[in-house]
Amino acid sequence: MDFEINAEKREEYGKNASRRIRREGKLPAVLYGAKTKALPLTVEKADIIAILKSDSGENTLFNVKVGADNLTAMIKDFQTHPVRDEILHLDLIHVAMDKKIKVSVAVEIVGEAVGVKNEGGFTDLMSRELEIECLPNVIPEQIEVDITELHMHQSLKVGDLTFPPGVKVLTDPDTVIVVIAAPAKEEEKIVEEEEEGLEAAEGEEAEKEDKAGEESAEGE
Repeated sequence: MDFEINAEKREEYGKNASRRIRREGKLPAVLYGAKTKALPLTVEKADIIAILKSDSGENTLFNVKVGADNLTAMIKDFQTHPVRDEILHLDLIHVAMDKKIKVSVAVEIVGEAVGVKNEGGFTDLMSRELEIECLPNVIPEQIEVDITELHMHQSLKVGDLTFPPGVKVLTDPDTVIVVIAAPAKEEEKIVEEEEEGLEAAEGEEAEKEDKAGEESAEGE
């Protein structure tokens, strides 16, 4: 593991205590896990920011040293200030390396679609994250989605993808990940053509009904 952070057991609680901790450049945190009771901690803010800025972000595995204990953990959640976008509190989870966990992994688009390069479309990313289940040591940094062969109006769904060995996708297979969409004017043209076709069909149907009515009246 690339990251190791030192943590101290937190004895003081409440808003005032948390403010003091943050003024010292640290963060109040709680470590949760099946093998450990909820453990209030104080961690270095700089360490957490470095983890969040890494390629694997919130899915990064790191060691937490608490006294003589050395625990493998991940960031479970964090609270931020609504205005300053500053981290206020942190939840960590103790990870057992032999047990599968559920995490969300970012989608990474790869390649340039034919529908964009040659047909004037654009890439519309519909799902930015996928939920997966796997052992902690095989969590992918991202799920790559190759769109090279997609034409205008074509899309890729979760069920179209191949995932790394040991990774089980939990997101619905019918969930659309990406679509190669037409520009707004092109979409409007398609809608107009569809509406014109529908109106023509309705006109033909009305004409048939009128003709049938006339023939019926003549018969009488």
